[in-house]
Amino acid sequence: MKPRSSGSGRGKNSSGTKRLGAKTGAPRGAKPGAPRSAKQAPRQSLKDRPKRPAAVRDAHSPRAPRPDQHGLGGAQIEGRQAVRELLIARKRRAFEVWISNDIDDNEVINDIIELANDQRVPVRRVARKEIEREARSEAPQGVLAMAAPIPDVDLAYLIGDLASKKPKLLIAVDGVTDPGNLGAILRSCDGAGVDGVILPRHRAVHITPTAAKSAAGAAEYVPMCVVGGLPTALQQMKDAGVWIVGLHDAADKSIFELGSLGDESICLVLGAEGPGLSRLVRERCDVLVNIPMLGALSSLNVSVAAALATYEVVRLRSLK
Repeated sequence: MKPRSSGSGRGKNSSGTKRLGAKTGAPRGAKPGAPRSAKQAPRQSLKDRPKRPAAVRDAHSPRAPRPDQHGLGGAQIEGRQAVRELLIARKRRAFEVWISNDIDDNEVINDIIELANDQRVPVRRVARKEIEREARSEAPQGVLAMAAPIPDVDLAYLIGDLASKKPKLLIAVDGVTDPGNLGAILRSCDGAGVDGVILPRHRAVHITPTAAKSAAGAAEYVPMCVVGGLPTALQQMKDAGVWIVGLHDAADKSIFELGSLGDESICLVLGAEGPGLSRLVRERCDVLVNIPMLGALSSLNVSVAAALATYEVVRLRSLK
């Protein structure tokens, strides 16, 4: 009788080579070279995996650059006045204009077409439902345009040379998240000749289509600066000689009591309705003032407060 083979010989045939399927991990009866099952297959390395195809934009959609996640935005402009001012200002490149084919020609529409043709910007007549499908505001008025994002400026540029004869008037917004309010603030700032608007990068709205439409073109003209932290930016302005005046409902002093301070370089700081100015922002202010409320309500919409405060500074300076 032949002795039993030792454990070291298991899985080998008489020639000493391994038998197929014997402790190799392959299923019994598998053919040489057959692929493993999906459960047993080794995981692909990341570089070998097929890449997910990039999202394809509708060929009929307006052409636009990739949005800048850290800048002001403003690549999509909606509304007749906003689109016309985009083309009049010529401060950034316009890529395409859509006009609803059911709009009767009028002065504004004719201006848009003429300006676009002069700048070799394609104008497309499309169905109103296509514009409404692409629109991000409630009432695009049958006009939509795509352009390069609005460029922001450095804070040092807004401060400028404080030794110049003309004092600066700046606006900073703290926690304003409603695009309609921001657009209305910009419109008032343009009318009052404000030198610049400071916006926080986080927890604040920037130039959305709704903001641009509410601004009615003012977003093309008012210089804007995006800062990482508003308290730090306010401190930098203070160090440069700018007076920081915060609008605060509980302040003891009225906006109408600024007096000679109106002749200095000022940054008016506006807070959102409800929360108002944040604690750190209040601590950076040199002066806190309120707008007197003589009726039943306790506060004004932030865009209305911006208009009153800026024009009060303008009034004080005009007296001098």
